[in-house]
Amino acid sequence: MKLFNWQVKLGIILIILSAIVYLIHYAIFRDPHHIIIYLIGDIAFVFIEVLMVTLVIHSLLTMRERKERLEKLNMIIGVFFSEIGTRLLVHFSDSDPNINKIKQDLVIDEGWSDDKFKSVCTKLRSYSYTVEIKKIDLKKLYNFLIGKRDFLLRLLENPNLLEHESFTNLLRAIFHLEDELSNRKNLKNLPKSDYKHLSGDITRSYDLLVYEWLDYMHYLKNNYPYLFSLAMRTNPFDEEANPEIL
Repeated sequence: MKLFNWQVKLGIILIILSAIVYLIHYAIFRDPHHIIIYLIGDIAFVFIEVLMVTLVIHSLLTMRERKERLEKLNMIIGVFFSEIGTRLLVHFSDSDPNINKIKQDLVIDEGWSDDKFKSVCTKLRSYSYTVEIKKIDLKKLYNFLIGKRDFLLRLLENPNLLEHESFTNLLRAIFHLEDELSNRKNLKNLPKSDYKHLSGDITRSYDLLVYEWLDYMHYLKNNYPYLFSLAMRTNPFDEEANPEIL
């Protein structure tokens, strides 16, 4: 309310000052015709100014702000994969009995084009993600996730996540998986039905992880070659990947 009152007062003062200047102009030149011509011309130009400011300049500023937010978001995604994402991909893909069907498609190199990324993404949509849960050490997985809980919570607090629904869905799936594991008193010798349920939770996270990882690799390829180089050398799907440059 105080801000509104301040704006009203400022508006009234500016109108009064404008009227005073017009009166001074009339007192000196005694030419109301000239004043009216320029007054109407100035009022007519106001609509063009509104058009320029609201539709053009505002749109450009909005695009710039959105680009800056996406840059920050991709930095967050990069930290996520460094801290937790890549290790989860290794755990999950190692337990995928059909991983050989897509493994070679995910060995990314510098020659990949935008079309190549799109074609691989399209192929992955028809892939049925599965895991053999008996190959996963659930206790080890739980300890890993619970150790990263504070990190994941800090990610969720970042407002930039609102710009990326799929990444938010990934974090939600990982949190759910951690909650499921934390509510088991013993993660060994579970009933077959419970193993099946946990397998579904892991598969959901696995599916979302692969898409986010591929999208992030595409982003690095187009924007940060030096980060892309390290990402290729730590590719969780490339058995020959080596962070050391030989």
